[in-house]
Amino acid sequence: MQTFTYTIRDKEGVHARPAGIVVAEARKYASNTTITSKGKTADLKRIFGVMGLCIKFGEEITITVDGSDEEAAAEAIQKAFAMNL
Repeated sequence: MQTFTYTIRDKEGVHARPAGIVVAEARKYASNTTITSKGKTADLKRIFGVMGLCIKFGEEITITVDGSDEEAAAEAIQKAFAMNL
């Protein structure tokens, strides 16, 4: 299992466009991926789950990746967050 934290740097928080990019990246991999914020967890491969967390600027999130391709998936997802949020 791979886990990392990330602090949201986008002034608008997690909104539709960057969330869609991150979700699309997560869907490329077989591993299970979750995003946790303020004690709530959602499937990172589901846009409505991610948007439902209402993640704001400056909040810290935790991403967990678990599965056969977890190392590659975690690396790609980290890059997606860094480039878009």
